[in-house]
Amino acid sequence: MAKAAEIFRELRATLALALPIVVGQVSQMLIGVTDNAFIGRVGRVELAAAAFTHGVFGLCYVVGIGLVLGAGVFAARDRGAGDEAGCAAWLRHGRALAAAIGIAMFGLMLAVSTQLHRLGQPPEVIAIVRPYFLLIGFSFLPALVFQVQRQFCESLNQPWVPMALMLADVALNAVLNWAFVFGHLGLPALGLVGSGIATLLARVVAAVAIYAWLRRAAVFAGVRAAPWRGWERARFVELLKLGVPAGGMLLFEGGAFAMAALMMGWLGTVPLAAHQVALGCAALTFMCPLGLAMATSLRISQARGEGRHEAVRAIGFGSLATGLALMGAFALIFALAGPWITAAFTPAADVAGLAARLLIVAAIFQLFDGAQVISAGALRGLTDVRVPTVLTFIAYWVIALPLGYGLAFHTPLGPAGVWTGLAVGLACAAVLLATRFHRLTVSAK
Repeated sequence: MAKAAEIFRELRATLALALPIVVGQVSQMLIGVTDNAFIGRVGRVELAAAAFTHGVFGLCYVVGIGLVLGAGVFAARDRGAGDEAGCAAWLRHGRALAAAIGIAMFGLMLAVSTQLHRLGQPPEVIAIVRPYFLLIGFSFLPALVFQVQRQFCESLNQPWVPMALMLADVALNAVLNWAFVFGHLGLPALGLVGSGIATLLARVVAAVAIYAWLRRAAVFAGVRAAPWRGWERARFVELLKLGVPAGGMLLFEGGAFAMAALMMGWLGTVPLAAHQVALGCAALTFMCPLGLAMATSLRISQARGEGRHEAVRAIGFGSLATGLALMGAFALIFALAGPWITAAFTPAADVAGLAARLLIVAAIFQLFDGAQVISAGALRGLTDVRVPTVLTFIAYWVIALPLGYGLAFHTPLGPAGVWTGLAVGLACAAVLLATRFHRLTVSAK
């Protein structure tokens, strides 16, 4: 293992980068939480429709995020090597790739929107969901373009302005939801559809704002002055060589949660709505280790560009220990305050009560969730994504989902059985990925 002094030295630098990334990730998640808070006041069917939509959107979105992760990782590596022209090229190619993926993902959701009745959801949900489904699908494009630009800023150690923009966007989304959902400021009350319009507009504003900052901020002058080399096929290939396996890894994890939402829908409207409330809470806390994982990935990539290979192990294990401590604290909060937390999201007592019981299971898998995402981020910094993709598939699709289905439909656990299966899958992923990082870095200690 790396020495304690070295771990703490690297951890300070990682946390300095991670803090604004974490706040930004939480802000991004608060957009969805804000939507749920407003939609929950409209009705339980509308909340279930939002749960279904965000399950499908989340599955596609995490794949898109994985596909464009390379832009930030490679920009961090080139920054460590002092190559500003390379940094600029990764931004250009990352934007182009994000735009193409965003358009493709909307096309996919447009096609899926004509087949929603085949997915086994409650008929009252299917009756109202399609307009909201399409609005959220169209927001893929600005959301992915924003993410590429944000990751590029973070790779150049400039995370604070993107964080501020995301916080401002949360406030904008709340105001727009208030106006469009309930019919304020002279607008008609559009309910669920109004929330979709609000989210789309907020994401467009965020993408345009960060683009304008990149164009004008003095700190990026050297990158803007880098010579134009045209579109380079080799860079797109490199992005996809990292991005496709990374997207696959996130697909297997996100797909497991999407399948969990489908199984909750098979159990009924109340379990589906409760799942959305509980998952929103768990996903909000998950943004903290996710932000730490992103910072870890960038710092490991930069250290490799600088030739400091001996620092990689200290960066990774320092982040892993910090993530475990943080998620342990969140687990305690979920276990002790679940009923009060869920009651804040919906006035429906049956939904809030079931969601509180699900949070007890979430308290258990919080530790494993933090460990697996940080380990995966450390491996991405090493550009090691193929084997982790296989490990993730085994953890979620061979272990978690079959176990969750069996517990939900063949034991008295019901909805809690689905989440128990997910917890076991997360535990397997955490152990497998952390072990992989240990083995790849042990020779550099």
